Amino acid sequence: MDALWPQFVQWLHSLGLPLGTAQAMAEGAARATQQLDMPGLLALAAALGWASGVRLYAVVFLVGGMGALGWLPLPAGLAVLQHPAVLTASGFLLSVEFLADKLPWLDSVWDALHAFIRVPAGALLAAGVFGADHASLAVVAGLLGGTLSATALATKMAARAAANTSPEPFSNWGLSLLEDGLVLGAVWLATQHPLWFGVALAFMLIVSALLLVLLFRFLRAVLRRVASFFSGSPGVA
Repeated sequence: MDALWPQFVQWLHSLGLPLGTAQAMAEGAARATQQLDMPGLLALAAALGWASGVRLYAVVFLVGGMGALGWLPLPAGLAVLQHPAVLTASGFLLSVEFLADKLPWLDSVWDALHAFIRVPAGALLAAGVFGADHASLAVVAGLLGGTLSATALATKMAARAAANTSPEPFSNWGLSLLEDGLVLGAVWLATQHPLWFGVALAFMLIVSALLLVLLFRFLRAVLRRVASFFSGSPGVA
C-alpha cells in the first residue's frame, strides 16, 4: 500500500494541485490506513450516526469509497459499504439529494420523507462499527448513533423550515453547502483526529440544542402570525 502514495501524489499534482498540497493530502490518506484503535472506532461510530442525520447517502458513499480505495480499514460490519453495488446506489442517491437539498421547500419535503430512513440508518451504521464480535458495544453505539442522527436531523429540519420563510433561495443554498462541508469535515476529523472530533461533536451538540430552542420559538411566532392573518385578527399589523 505504501508504494501507491507516490503515484497518488503525482495524480493529484496532475490535476493541478500544488505539489505540497498533494503530498499533504496523500500523507493524510496514508495515516487513515492505519488500524483504528478504540478511540478511532468510537469516533467513527459517532461520526456515522451524526452525519447520517444530515447527509446519509454522502456518508455511505464517502466511507465506502475510502474503504474501497484502501484509505480507511473498514470494520467487518461496514465492509459491505465498499461493495460496487452499494457505492453505485449511494452515489446516485447522493447526486439526487445534492440537487433536492438546494431547492426551497423541496428540501424540507425531502428531509421529512427521509426522517424514517436516516435515524435507523445512523443507528445501524454506528452499530456496524463494532459488529457481532462486540455485541454489547454495538448496541450502545447503535443507540447513541440513532440519537445523534435524530439530533442532527431535527436541527437540520428546523433550520430549513426557518430558512423557507424567506422568499430568496440563497439562505437555503448557503445552509446546504454548509451541511456538505460539515459532513466531510466530521468524517475526516473522526478518521484523522478522533479526540479532536469528540471535542467538535460536543460543541456541535451544544450549538444544536441552542439552535433548536431559538428556531422553534421563531417558527412558533411565524405560525401565530400566519394563523392571525387568516383569521383576520386585528392584532397583526
